Amino acid sequence: MTSRNPRDSRLRIVRPRPLAPVPAAAPPRARRRPAPRPPEGTPAPSELAAMAREGLASAARIARWAGHTGAVGQPNVLRTAPGGALTAAAAEQAAAALELTPQQVRTDWDTARLAGLIEVHGDTARAGWRLRAWDRDDSAVLRGWVALFDAWSLVHPAPAELAPAAVSEVIEAVPQLLSVLQLSQGPVPLPQLLDLLGQRVTELRDERCEIPYGPQPEPVPADTDLAPLLDWALAGLAAVGALTLDEGDEGQATMTPLGSWAVWVKLEQIIVAAQSPAGNIEQAAEDMLRGCARLRPNAARAEYRAWLAARPVGSAVGELLDAARGEDSLLRGLAFEALRVVGAPAEPDVRAASDELLLRPYALIWLAEQEGCDPEDVHSVLTREESTWLWVDTAAAVADHGEATLLVRHLEAAVQPTIPQLLAEVRAVGHPRTVQVLVALAAAHPDPALAKAVRRAAFQVHTGGA
Repeated sequence: MTSRNPRDSRLRIVRPRPLAPVPAAAPPRARRRPAPRPPEGTPAPSELAAMAREGLASAARIARWAGHTGAVGQPNVLRTAPGGALTAAAAEQAAAALELTPQQVRTDWDTARLAGLIEVHGDTARAGWRLRAWDRDDSAVLRGWVALFDAWSLVHPAPAELAPAAVSEVIEAVPQLLSVLQLSQGPVPLPQLLDLLGQRVTELRDERCEIPYGPQPEPVPADTDLAPLLDWALAGLAAVGALTLDEGDEGQATMTPLGSWAVWVKLEQIIVAAQSPAGNIEQAAEDMLRGCARLRPNAARAEYRAWLAARPVGSAVGELLDAARGEDSLLRGLAFEALRVVGAPAEPDVRAASDELLLRPYALIWLAEQEGCDPEDVHSVLTREESTWLWVDTAAAVADHGEATLLVRHLEAAVQPTIPQLLAEVRAVGHPRTVQVLVALAAAHPDPALAKAVRRAAFQVHTGGA
């Protein structure tokens, strides 16, 4: 069979035809649309990463302090107050070591958490995987800054005198303001932004669903003064380094290169290009898994087989489990995909790993598959809490390495039948990436009411609330 189409595989007898002029060449098949280029004048990624490192230098400094300090007998593990906040003693200790005030220490600590430089596990905190890649991986730095950018309303909470419902409306309207600022490529007068904010808030009120989602706050009066709300939003965006403010005669705002790039990235939905798989056989497990992250399943399995064939099974399984124990959720899932290629020889080590919180859901599913469980029923071996923990862990991988639309679709994978139940159980499960996942989901979801509920849940987790 020489045809590409099996239905056209049989030979046909074609009647002779008189010679005719050679037809014009068929137009070439359309190629895949290349990745869009950033607007002219956008700094190179290395320059943007340098700007992000400079803006997050204080946060990285407190994260390194936490990693070097730790608890007695537990390097890189620091005891925290409820909600992941620094204890008073730890704040005083950090202030003395870093020559800062306790308030500066707490501010830098919160920034480091939101940027993924510090991760909280129950009543302990440790330096996150992003900190280890801070000096060598520009994409990790930029992703950390974008995570902080998405959480600008947590970095700079709204003053108590502003109505919560009005604050929520402004948060929903901010993306349009940012788009205007980015397209302007220069300063925009504050009166123009205030007028645009008013128009957008009016549109949001007109578009509001007839059937409200969850408990609804009191309606915002139509004559609410939006100027203080705009000042608060711009101050929050300036606090994360997305724009600068010039308080001249009437005031104006200008996007920073980082802010302009981040808005463009969100508009274009760029995925960071994966590194080539060439040479993965010689890499350590973590680097090998990163190299296979963007490969199709069959190609990735071929890489896993080649990598496994180059080393003893025992040491290979140990390397894969060590990679899975890291803070990068994507590598955790990929490590168990590689362990599926290993098969039965990995069972003793995987069974032992099922007692570890980070690995338990993955290990239980792997063991069930090895025991012949139906693929459609394999998740039934997990408790409700373990399923929720796995949902958050997978969402963290999508938030770090995937598209926003994938994160929205990930909602369908939750075991909870309703969004309120999902948010309640996500808050209770205690995953260290809960805040970042909820903030990213709120930023990506097109439903304003649902996004508002998710932001509220993120704020409650961040502040240690119920």
